[in-house]
Amino acid sequence: MANEGSPGADETPDETPQAATDPLNDTSAYQRCFACGVRNPDGLQLVFRQEGEAVVTEFTPDLRFQGFPGVVHGGILATLLDETLSRMATAQGRWMMTARLEVRYRAAAPVGQTLRVSARTLAARARMLTAAGEIRLADDPATVIATAEGTFMALPPGYEQEAVERFPDLAGFFEF
Repeated sequence: MANEGSPGADETPDETPQAATDPLNDTSAYQRCFACGVRNPDGLQLVFRQEGEAVVTEFTPDLRFQGFPGVVHGGILATLLDETLSRMATAQGRWMMTARLEVRYRAAAPVGQTLRVSARTLAARARMLTAAGEIRLADDPATVIATAEGTFMALPPGYEQEAVERFPDLAGFFEF
C-alpha cells in the first residue's frame, strides 16, 4: 500500500529529488528499485552521495520496516548495506550485481532513528569488486548497528539490452 501523498506504482512524481541527479543514483524514468527507486512508494527511496572515498546514504525507518517491536528488520538492514556497498562499483562507472554478502549484526536498530550507511572499496578488478560497509546511528556515531562485506560481479552479457527492451523507461540507466 502506498503512503498517503506518495505516487502509486504507475504514477510519476512531479520532480526527482535534487540529490538524485548525480551518477550514483538512478535518473532514468524507471526508478522502481526497492532500495533506491524514488518512484517506488513502497521502497526505501535511498539517495546516495560520495564523501571522499566512501559512498553514504541515510535512512529513517518507520514502523513498516520493523521486525521485533520497535526494531528494524534485519533484512532491511541487509538491503541497506547491499545497495550501499554496490554503489562503490557505480562510483567507478559500472553497474554490478551482488555475488556474496556477509552481514554481522552488532546492535538493534531502533525504528524512528536515522541510520547512516557507508561503504568503501576493498578491491576492484575488471569483472569483480569487493566492498565493506557499516550502519551506524546518525545521532550517535559510536553505535555500530551492522557491518558487511560484499562481492559484486559484472552484469551478465546481454542483461543491459534485455532489461531496456523489457522496461523502456530504463533507457539511459546503464550509461555513465
